[in-house]
Order: sequence, then C-alpha cells, then structure tokens
Amino acid sequence: MKIYSIHDPEFARYGKVLSGYDTEALLKTLDAVTPLPAGVEYVPSQPELEALPIAGQLAANAYGGMPIQLGWCNGHNTRLNCLEYHRDSELNCGTEDFILLVAREDEVISGKLDTAKVKAFLAPAGELVEVYATTLHYAPCSAKTGAGFKVLIVLPRGTNGPKPDILPVNAEDKTLWARNKWLLAHPDSSEAAAGAYVGLVGENVDICGEI
Repeated sequence: MKIYSIHDPEFARYGKVLSGYDTEALLKTLDAVTPLPAGVEYVPSQPELEALPIAGQLAANAYGGMPIQLGWCNGHNTRLNCLEYHRDSELNCGTEDFILLVAREDEVISGKLDTAKVKAFLAPAGELVEVYATTLHYAPCSAKTGAGFKVLIVLPRGTNGPKPDILPVNAEDKTLWARNKWLLAHPDSSEAAAGAYVGLVGENVDICGEI
C-alpha cells in the first residue's frame, strides 16, 4: 500500500490541514498527561486538554461556536480493523508522526465497503488535520515500526458516548455503534466479535510492511 502525505493532492477528498493554530501547549499537555499503551486506547474527553486556551479557539473558529470535546487516541497499531464516520468533521493532531487509514462514505455500497478502497496518509507531528464527516476512519496507525502515537481527537461534545436507544428505520441504523458513531467492522476485528456490524469486505489492511 502506498502511503501518501496529508499534503498530497490525493488527501483533498478526505480532509485538509488547518493552518494558523499554535498547537505547542496542546501537544506538550497531551504528551504529559496521557499514557502510551501497548495496544490502542481512546478517551473522548480529557480535562487538561479542554482547559487550554486553544480549546475555546477550536470551538469558536474550527467548529463555528459548537460545543466540542478534546480527547485522545494513543498506542501502537498497524491494522485497519474498522472504519467509522460521524455527522461532523473530526480534528487530529499528533505528538509524533502518525498514519490515517481512510475511505469515503460514498464508497459504501449496499452497506459494504471493499477495503481495497482504503488509502493511507502520513500526518506529520504537530499539524492539525481535519477529517471530513464523509471520510471513514478509525484508530491512527504507527508511522514507524515499533513506534507509538499520541493523537488529539476533537469532536462535537457527546460523540462516542452511549448509543441511543433507537427503533431502526433504515439500513444505516444497524451500523450505529455509539453516539454520533456509525461503524463498519472487519470480520477479523474484536469489534465484530463484540457484535458490531460487519461491513468491511476484503483484506484487513495491515501497513506493518510499509513503515
């Protein structure tokens, strides 16, 4: 699998780099107060991050005044496993380089996505990346063999909270996995074993040979 850069023209379909933000204090805090697990861990809201001045700036500027949460996804990973999407953009920023595995919502056909559609993009440390609402994504991947990652995750407040109790009215509803989180799992993933909708067909992408 070719690994592109978020600065390459190919990334324009999936997201963009947000310029003008000073992320230094944010990344120092992220590095200081969050762990680096052997696997992957996600926390939707971290008080120390949300207390920083940039949190208000992102809410006002990047989200147009919407309430947001600043959390993180840290660890070590090289596999796809699942793809998710939200009704809103997600912002990412890493203390180290990391790789995003992404696809597009319009590539989902009859509830299934062929993993051959997935593309990989390297995000340099310190750069603030917007991942569009129409971009399927999941946990970051390591940019070098054995390397870990600590990645800021900004989303509208409440995202990834408890799944609402809904009466399904269409096929998409069966993919709702948490609040504002629609998930397509690969059959090899732990999420599929836990009951997530199996919507990924093909290889469970693993970039270990490309980094």
